[in-house]
Amino acid sequence: MCGIVGVVGKHEAAPILVEALKRLEYRGYDSAGIATVNEGRLDRRRAVGKLANLSDLLVHQPLPGKIGIGHTRWATHGAPSVSNSHPHQAGSVAVVHNGIIENYRELRAELAEFGIQPETETDTEIVAQLTEHYLQNGDAPIAAAYRALDRLEGAFALAFVFDGHDDLMVVARQGSPLAIGHGDGEMYIGSDAIALAPMTNQVSYLEEGDRAVLSRAGATIHDAAGATVTREIKTIAIDAAHVDKGGHKHFMAKEINEQPTVIAEAIRCYLPTGSNSVTLEGVDLDFRNVERLTMVACGTAYYACLTAKYWFEQLAGLPVEVDVASEFRYREPPMPAKSMALFVSQSGETADTLAALRYCTGKVDGILSVVNAAESSIARESDIALPIHAGVEIGVASTKAFTCQLTVLLILALKAASDRGTMDEAQIADHVAALRGLPSALNTALEQSEAIRRAALRLSEARDVLFLGRGIMYPLAMEGALKLKEISYIHAEGYPAGELKHGPIALIDKNMPVVFMTPTDALFDKTMSNMQEVMARKGKVLMISDAAGLSAGGNDLWNSIAMPEIHASLTPILYALPAQLLAYHTAVAKGTDVDQPRNLAKSVTVE
Repeated sequence: MCGIVGVVGKHEAAPILVEALKRLEYRGYDSAGIATVNEGRLDRRRAVGKLANLSDLLVHQPLPGKIGIGHTRWATHGAPSVSNSHPHQAGSVAVVHNGIIENYRELRAELAEFGIQPETETDTEIVAQLTEHYLQNGDAPIAAAYRALDRLEGAFALAFVFDGHDDLMVVARQGSPLAIGHGDGEMYIGSDAIALAPMTNQVSYLEEGDRAVLSRAGATIHDAAGATVTREIKTIAIDAAHVDKGGHKHFMAKEINEQPTVIAEAIRCYLPTGSNSVTLEGVDLDFRNVERLTMVACGTAYYACLTAKYWFEQLAGLPVEVDVASEFRYREPPMPAKSMALFVSQSGETADTLAALRYCTGKVDGILSVVNAAESSIARESDIALPIHAGVEIGVASTKAFTCQLTVLLILALKAASDRGTMDEAQIADHVAALRGLPSALNTALEQSEAIRRAALRLSEARDVLFLGRGIMYPLAMEGALKLKEISYIHAEGYPAGELKHGPIALIDKNMPVVFMTPTDALFDKTMSNMQEVMARKGKVLMISDAAGLSAGGNDLWNSIAMPEIHASLTPILYALPAQLLAYHTAVAKGTDVDQPRNLAKSVTVE
């Protein structure tokens, strides 16, 4: 969601801040702004819409100064507008904020007794007003900011700058991520390391409850108890090439095409060449005594968990419960003895998933996470964190992160099967060999991009679309529908094909495209029966299958997409590519914003 950047440096801050904010565009936003202190004077510029609007404003109204904060806002309290945009300023203090201040109404009422009235619809404004109130009552800037922080309830990452202080920035983290970058006589902050990559590769991560005072000389960090602490400075390895489109029109296109490479890297890391066993070298993980696995995630990661449920139960005989994090955290389910919890998140900062993890801590025998950000909150708070090796994913609609999640989850399921003795060495070796051949099959699938584009041109005229699949293809049908609605804004639903006659069949008519995910697996004939039911009602069937499946589909298909034959357990990973490409080309045909679809954010760090 909202992106925060800041710099206390030697050079003009405005261009540095805008460039850093560009690297956070993937998080989703609807307005942007920066504030600087120049020769002791605090000033700010804000604009609604894309960062280009802020850049244009800065051309006509430059903002000098070598210390500053910047922000991209995803509207929560109050509609997108200049007045609601960050930074928020009250007198001599300006603030940027990611998160939600839950007690802002009570604080607003308290300040009203002193004649301080709101000028915006946001919850963030109260932080600036409260700090300014303490400043007016004699507190120094650091004391005023810390005193204001003591009053706040909710989740937040915050940064403060002050009029008259061009070598001082106060920052805090509670529930929302914030990183500090260390330079040569310069200091930086960012919502994540991507924003800091052009300036420094030396980064430390604030922990829950931390506050810090930044100057050009460095950072002084205090923990939640007020003690002065140090946080490890780590070297990050993110360069500009990772956030470049690489010749593609959109980041999403680039990331779809990167999947054979990144999945090959994930396989290489977890299944070293020369061995057909699944040992997960360096990972102390044993499923022999686990009697139940609870998997929790949101969005696309939730569908990855639903897919993995089939693998864990069918291959390892391990009972699995899958929950949407936003429901799990409030349902407060009992956690049986000898159970393990597994959390999946691309960012590793998803607020609901992190809250669910914290609920399970101390209640289960182990906390696992599958993440793309090794230094994220979810990774750090897990007993074992397994990186998916997808690399930076900029497109809001997840593509390569999803398939890398699936790959790592399948390897985990094979590890569980090996530990529990439900598969012998030959069966494990067969799956490992199939996994090593997966990148080649993915490359073959990508060769169908032009055929998928032609199908998408027809699909782009639809108002509603159904995606159907059986067994392990059912979660993929839901993921395919999610991708289409996310970036093309076409209403789409994913259903288990066997439920067609329990309601959805009423929607079928000559105008309804129905996408069937139908590899020639053990349930192929059942799915074909459902497909015939759709065709009998003149529904437009788009069949995604291998050569044998398409041959069985016959000549009356509305459209078809050919996939290579592959090991049955790998079909969800392979068939994710045509689902992604179908959504991508449909969105391009409709002219929507592929990489930054309306109302969506990449990293959902607030409820």
